[in-house]
Parts: sequence; structure tokens; C-alpha cells
Amino acid sequence: MRISKYIHSCLLIENEADKILFDPGLFSFVEGKVKPSLFTDLSAIILTHNHPDHIDTDSLKEIINNNPNAVVLANTEIKNKLAEKEIAVEAFETGEHRVGNFNIEAFDAPHEKILADEIPQNTAYVIDNVFVHPGDSLAESVVKRSGTKILALPTMAPWETELQTFDFAKKMSPQYVVPIHDGYAKEFFLESRYENFQKFLKRENIEFQWMNKAGDFFEI
Repeated sequence: MRISKYIHSCLLIENEADKILFDPGLFSFVEGKVKPSLFTDLSAIILTHNHPDHIDTDSLKEIINNNPNAVVLANTEIKNKLAEKEIAVEAFETGEHRVGNFNIEAFDAPHEKILADEIPQNTAYVIDNVFVHPGDSLAESVVKRSGTKILALPTMAPWETELQTFDFAKKMSPQYVVPIHDGYAKEFFLESRYENFQKFLKRENIEFQWMNKAGDFFEI
């Protein structure tokens, strides 16, 4: 499995035959460092929740046009919202789904509390029992998947502190951490946070993957 990061929470998961793209949101494309045309030969596009930093509608449409065989998987709320934009989505918010050689599990993971009139439905996904993307959630339903080898870890957000991030990572007890939800941070600040997380997670025998540039990746 190869995991590449394209700013914020946008991750590309690959095996020998298939590619899955997670959360192509506005922060990935707004500065022009990542182009929608970069993503080709996708088997699936997975969307965790209906926030613009996770779903950029214009970029999503372009990605879909460039990948006519890719299925878009998301929860019911996203399906209904994107239907208004004439984007077809297959509802997948619980249970298992097969995409090529990938096995995907979906489960409810409530979005963390934020200052907003509405909190979106958030769905977490596990790939091949090896990788978990929680979206914007540190919920107990995610913690129940502790021991999953690779955790996509939200490292900074208006709904979490550094200590909450570290505590969640310890509870999840992965072998590897892929940092996500950090696309709005200045480079110097991002590097300082990465250094700190790397230092303290190492004490917990968790390997922090340094992925601060678009296209950074690691393989297992």
C-alpha cells in the first residue's frame, strides 16, 4: 500500500491495481499546488463529510470527468447535497464495500463540535483493515478500531487541541501516523508541530510520517 498526501485531508491510497482518493477539498487546490488533473485512473473517490475543506465541488467535478470509471462513495447527507450539483454519489456509510482489490469498511464517526448552526454527518473509513481515515472525528467509534496499522490523524483543527490529538493517537495505538487536517498552517508552524508530534509519538512507539509537501508519500 502506498499513501500519498495532497495537502490537508486529501490522500491517495494505492495498491498494485487500484487507487482511492479521499477528501479532495478546497485547501488542496486553492493555491494551485495541486491540480485536479493530477488524479487519474481512480477506482473510487471517498468523501468523509460535507465541508468545503473536504469537498471542493468544482475540483470534484473535474476529477470525476477525468475518471469516468471511478465510483464516488459517501454518506447520505453528502449524496443528497451533491445531487443538487448533479454529482452522482453511491451512499456508503456503514458495512463493507469492495472496490477492485480494496476492501472498505464504513462506520459512523460523529464530527467534533464546532461553532456552527449545523454539524455535518461524518463517516470514517477503514481500508483493508490496515488504514483508517476518521474524517473530522476523534469519536469512540473510531477508537474501537485501535490497533489499525495506519492512522490518518487530524493534527490541528478549531475543534481539537494538541493534547487531544496526542491522546487520541495514543488510544488508537497505530504503528504509523499520517498527519491530516493541517492544510491551512504556515510552513514554519507546520514543521514545528510535526517535530513535536514526531518526538512524543516516538515515545509511544508510533512512527510519525513527515508529509508536509504535496505529493509526499510512504509505503508499507
